Amino acid sequence: YLSLFVIIIIHDFNAEKDYIRLQCYIWRRFPLFIRNERSVKEFIQFYPVVSILIIINLSIFILYSLNFFIGIWFYHFGIGQNLAVSYGQYWRLITPIFLHGGLGHVVFNSFSLVLFGPALEQMLGRFKFIIAYFATGIFANVATYVIDMYSSTYHLGASGAIYGLFGIYIFMVLYRKNLIDPRNAQIVMTIFVIGLIMTFVRPNINIAAHIFGAIGGFAIAPIILKNAEPIS
Repeated sequence: YLSLFVIIIIHDFNAEKDYIRLQCYIWRRFPLFIRNERSVKEFIQFYPVVSILIIINLSIFILYSLNFFIGIWFYHFGIGQNLAVSYGQYWRLITPIFLHGGLGHVVFNSFSLVLFGPALEQMLGRFKFIIAYFATGIFANVATYVIDMYSSTYHLGASGAIYGLFGIYIFMVLYRKNLIDPRNAQIVMTIFVIGLIMTFVRPNINIAAHIFGAIGGFAIAPIILKNAEPIS
């Protein structure tokens, strides 16, 4: 996955600013969503929800990795476990969205948010984007729970919510073609298919979260995309 992402940082010596360009290439180097913000600060101003989500994910992971008490505590009481949910710890249907199992896990999910989140945040608005992100993430964890209520296996990650965003994009490709051009639609479908294949190929993946996250996003898309306009 990470090999598909290219970060280009161009330094403007006259303006003393860095121009950040994040781009995705597929085979023929067709750009998906290009980030042309002039600085990290500008990215945060334009896309505050995406930025806050990334900051929270990275902060919790860093606190845990450095053995800070609050980080260890959050992982201990927040990691997903169906058996614990069965005993009434329902917050574990939400908190796993903020937790990650390793550096590669949190970096990839953060890149995914940077790449695919801004267009939806701009298109839906901040409130609807928050609803879509957490609704699909929670739905993915609920599905994981329903499939095996008494499993003691741990699960964590924002992948269910990110696949929920993909589900919304897939709905656009099929039913709201005015919101996404054919080139980007083709690339969204390509990356989604690659993601699904890797879901079943790679070990230690919460398959249910990925699949039902996408289904949840697709299901809420007709409501969440109502009155949506193409991004400017």
